[in-house]
Amino acid sequence: MTTMTKQKAAAKPRSAPPRSGYTRVLLNTPYLLWCVIFVLVPLAMVAYYAFTDGSGHFTLGTFADLLATAEKRATLVDVFGRSMFYALIATAISLVLAYPLAYIMAHSGRGAQRNLMMLLMVPMWMNFLICTYCWMNILSKNGIINGGIAWVNLKLSPLGLALPKLDMLNKPGAVILGMVYNYLPYMILPIYTVLAKLSPSLVEAAQDLGASRFQVLRKVTAPLSLPGVASGITMVFVPSVSTFYISQKLGGTKNQLIGDWIERSFMGGYSYNGGAALSLILMLIIVVCMMVMKHFSDGEEGAFVA
Repeated sequence: MTTMTKQKAAAKPRSAPPRSGYTRVLLNTPYLLWCVIFVLVPLAMVAYYAFTDGSGHFTLGTFADLLATAEKRATLVDVFGRSMFYALIATAISLVLAYPLAYIMAHSGRGAQRNLMMLLMVPMWMNFLICTYCWMNILSKNGIINGGIAWVNLKLSPLGLALPKLDMLNKPGAVILGMVYNYLPYMILPIYTVLAKLSPSLVEAAQDLGASRFQVLRKVTAPLSLPGVASGITMVFVPSVSTFYISQKLGGTKNQLIGDWIERSFMGGYSYNGGAALSLILMLIIVVCMMVMKHFSDGEEGAFVA
């Protein structure tokens, strides 16, 4: 018995010695420096400019000036409402498109997963501005789509038929299309990551209990993928609601978003205080939306698990 006990003790893997407090601090120092320099310092600068005037004195007049007249209040509500509406639509469309794609990727072979991942990542390697200019070329009156319609009309001209040209640029749909195209990968990747880690035994157990494929998807796969869905919604909604370049190039002046207003405050009017105040308001709205979404996602997940 003594020999067997010694053999078991020798075969048991030794746990790694706990790291000292100095080692943990040393390992976390680069991350802490990154957070301080690129997160806390910019936020502190935004708060400073939002609550000060041009002379550096503390004031709330910057926020009051945004609501000084009925016209300014109406403009603020209109721009914020349009930004939230476009971002919500783009996020919903991205979720509808991303979930089936992520599901297919997660249930494909390893070779197919690598190829699909490569196809997903290639557009992300292209410059953001180049992608937006490409969509301008595609949607313009003399773009690729209308060029194809002109070619079809040339073939149909002997029959006396003609297709109308499409006026797609400088429309809300063009802005939403640009958002979906640029941010769709950020919805697919977190959902795919969660689905790929799900144990096949869970699906097999549900099927052994008589569940159909739809029931497995609704009662097993979908509830367990909620963390990935929540992460994807956050990663798409936040940049969509604060975007400005997509709306400028694809939406024109009639589809101004809050990001355009902030960008114009900093670059056009050189009003750092007004731009910072708008940025702070937008940040607070996004935080509230994320807290509400997290509350409902946690509640749904708990209900499914129970």
